[in-house]
Amino acid sequence: MIDRPGVDERLLAAEVAAAWSLDVADLVFLPVGLDGNAWAYRVDTTGGGRYFLKLRRGEFTGAAVALPGFLRAHGLRQVVAPIDLPAGGAVHGFEGYRLLLYPFHEGGSLWARGPTDRQWIEYGEFLGRLHEVTPSADLAAALPVETYRSTAGERLRTLGEQAAASDALSSFWKRYGAALHRLAKSVDALASRVTRGQHVICHADIHPGNLIADGDGPLHVVDWDAPMLAPRERDLMFVYSRDFGDHPIDAHRAALFRRGYGPVEPDQRLLSYYRGERHLDDVAEFLRSILRPGGSPESRANDLHWLTRIAEAVADPGYAP
Repeated sequence: MIDRPGVDERLLAAEVAAAWSLDVADLVFLPVGLDGNAWAYRVDTTGGGRYFLKLRRGEFTGAAVALPGFLRAHGLRQVVAPIDLPAGGAVHGFEGYRLLLYPFHEGGSLWARGPTDRQWIEYGEFLGRLHEVTPSADLAAALPVETYRSTAGERLRTLGEQAAASDALSSFWKRYGAALHRLAKSVDALASRVTRGQHVICHADIHPGNLIADGDGPLHVVDWDAPMLAPRERDLMFVYSRDFGDHPIDAHRAALFRRGYGPVEPDQRLLSYYRGERHLDDVAEFLRSILRPGGSPESRANDLHWLTRIAEAVADPGYAP
């Protein structure tokens, strides 16, 4: 989120210091991510240490808290897991928000610069290993299971009526509304025809923006907020779609990815379903955010930028989910 949460940051810094037994020197707001219910800070300590703090309005899911540590225990070193509190557990409450603290990794995300050749191979290796992990009984019970019944189309239809009547979005909706409605119908049709694949643990948002690396260094996989049990195409959609990141896959990068992942022939209908459903979900979330009262002009402009980027792709005559 670009807009800061409505908290006293001096009290937040003191709360983090007390909860995790840290000597906090500074708390730096990070305008990252597109989740309207989550905010991020960098925590600097007097000893030079750095941490990543996530605030969420509402609860973190049990799987989001427990799965990263479980995966690291199974050797997936790229997973960035929350740091336990000295008193036990990982989640701490503060003024109606929930807090998780993580290690901070330098270098930034790979959305804009893309993975290097070595990192494309590691990307494949990581996803291949993730999809082979068998969850514990407790985790399997906590992880959402793919149902192929998305609410994104219905949310789009409802919010589209509001967008058409709003000053902020009426021109946008006039230009792109028909294409977005066509996409909703296509996704509904695909959902009824997909072949339901074997379920594996999926990150479910593993685009290059959630891959952190310093130069050509090792990958760090962040944002485990919504893992699920689903066909592997739920993750592979981010690899094989050209919509996620400024340096998408091509023949060369696909070969590097397969070198790490292994032989892979994704189900094309599932990939299409997940690509279209993700676009619908993102559009609905951006519409909701722009229509919500109280957002700053900068935040609304950022949301409109990403909303328009998706809508232009969907409205392209050659687009097919």
